[in-house]
This record gives sequence, C-alpha cells and structure tokens, in this order.
Amino acid sequence: MPKPEIPTSTSTSTPRRVFPTFWQRRSVRRMVGGIVGVFLVIIFGVVGYVAQGWTLFDAFYMVVITMSTVGYGEVHPVITSAMRAHTMMVIGLGSVAVAYMLAGFVQFLAEGEIQTLLGHQRMRRQIDQLSEHTIVAGFGRVGMLVAEDLRAAGLPLVVIEPLDERIAEIERHGLLYVQGDATEEQVLDDAGLCRAKTLVTALPSDAETVFITLTARQMAPEVTIVARAEQPSTLKKLRQAGANHVVLPSAIGARRIVSLLTNPSAVEFTELVTRRSHLAIEMDELPIREESNLHGKTLRDANIGRRTGVIVIAIKRADGRLEFPPTGDEPFAPGDNIVVLGRRDNLDELRKQYDV
Repeated sequence: MPKPEIPTSTSTSTPRRVFPTFWQRRSVRRMVGGIVGVFLVIIFGVVGYVAQGWTLFDAFYMVVITMSTVGYGEVHPVITSAMRAHTMMVIGLGSVAVAYMLAGFVQFLAEGEIQTLLGHQRMRRQIDQLSEHTIVAGFGRVGMLVAEDLRAAGLPLVVIEPLDERIAEIERHGLLYVQGDATEEQVLDDAGLCRAKTLVTALPSDAETVFITLTARQMAPEVTIVARAEQPSTLKKLRQAGANHVVLPSAIGARRIVSLLTNPSAVEFTELVTRRSHLAIEMDELPIREESNLHGKTLRDANIGRRTGVIVIAIKRADGRLEFPPTGDEPFAPGDNIVVLGRRDNLDELRKQYDV
C-alpha cells in the first residue's frame, strides 16, 4: 500500500502558539530596541560635536551628561546656533530612547516575565531530556483523563494544547506541556516526538486526528500512535494514516452499558482490576527480552503462578499469534509478551525473579 501523503491544506484549528524564547518576548525586544536607540543617539551626538571641533572624549562626555540630565555644565561653550540645535536634538532623541528602554524593563518586571521565562526555559529543558515518554495531543475531557491516569501510573508525558484557557489547568496539574497546534511538525518536535514511545491523539475532531496521525507517522515511523475517533467511518482512515490503535469512546461506552445490563458481575470485577486506586490488582503486559530468565523456558517449566502468585492470562507471540488461554508448551522467545494479572507486590516479584 503506498504511503499516504500529508494534505497541503491548512488546518482549521487554533493557530499554533508555542511559548516564546527569551529573544521573542515583547518586553525583551522593547528593551533591546531602547538600548540600540541609546547607542545610536550617542553615536549621533559624538559625531556632531566632533564635527564642531571637539575632541572625541569631550564629545562623548558631553553626550553622556546631556542624555543623563545630570547638569554638570558644558565642556565647551555652546554658542553657535548649529551647536545648540545639535544639543537639543541629542536631548530629545536621548530622552525618547532612554524612556523606551526603561518602559521595556518595567514591563519585563511588572508582568512577572522573569519568573515566567525561567519556568518556560526550565520546562523546555525537562522536555528535551525526556525519552520513551507519551505525548497527549489535546487536554479536553478525554485528554485530561488520559494524562491523569498516565501520571498516576508514574509514566512521563507531555501535553500539547493550543487553547489559552486550558493551559492554566495543565499547569495546575503540574504537567509538562507545549502550547501549539499538534498538526504542525514543529510543535510535535518541541514535544519530543522522535524520542517518544507513544502519541495519544485525544482531540474531538476526526479531521485533525487524521492529520496529526499522518504528520506524526511521517516524522517518527517507530512511535506507537493511539488515536481517538468519534465516527466509525474514521477507523479505516486512521489505520491507513498510520495509527496503531484506534479508540471510539462512544462505542466503548455503549458496550459498557450493555455489559452492565447482561453481565454486571463481570463488569464490576473488571472495574476493580482496572481502577488501581480501588484495589491493588493490576493487569500488565510484560515483554520477554534476550536476558530474561523466561527466555527458552515454557510456561509450564517457569511455574510462574506457584512462585509469584501471578496469573498468566495470555501470551502474545513475536509473530503476532495470541495464545488464549496459553497452553504452556511452547518456549518463550525474545519479542514475546505475556499478559498477567495479580497484585502489585506479586507483579514486582515476577519482574524481580524473571527479569521482565
């Protein structure tokens, strides 16, 4: 199947807005403009006085005391009309340049931009140091729940959100974030997509989700993409765009309602297992690596249940086969994954004993 091309049309989402760097900040640009203006006035003043026959040092001293309004008196008598006109121009231009520079400095302090700048720069460094993290695109209802659960599980994540009103909520949760449009390559790059393990698209717009998936798959071929879809017709498009998994919240909700009506006990048990805060039972998927103690052993020989108290529910083989329930006769090989169920301390014991 040919690789899909990224559409050239522009997205209708909120325009990208990434937190600015130091030199992009408005108050910093104003201060720099004021400083440049002060230097230009000094050069203009010195050149004018030197042209009137003054020495370079006398001219520079005259410009400094004139612009600073200290009133020490003229170095040489200012008697000609040309010299007086030049002095007045130095006073006027210098006052404007100094005032402009001071206004930028006051704005820099008054708006708390030092603290904001330091916080953003620190966040940039933290994001740049991340690897194998999860990127959550969108901090709406679904994105917020995903981010909260990932954080509760101790997994590193970065949120991408374009809307100003949601940034305060992200900061309140203490999450790393990039403010911008996730359909843009630069924003995904700022979030560390090429170093990330997983990208979760949690936006309510299927069109934006498809576009993000296309862009992300082109930038990071190895990243796992979990895409949210609103319409069943979008499933095929997201698969073709490169999504590894597609989730329809509405379909999941409908199935859960039916399950509650037909198999309430099974649903209650599943909720106990999946809600970590209610019961210390977890379901996990563990990979078999080359150095694992399970490498080359069968499930029967490993005797995981007796030694750790963990139940092996299924085995996902490296070639894609799923053994459910597992037979226990085929040796484990690198690339296989075991799906296990047990208490947290039992799972920790499994990881310790078998190095998985």
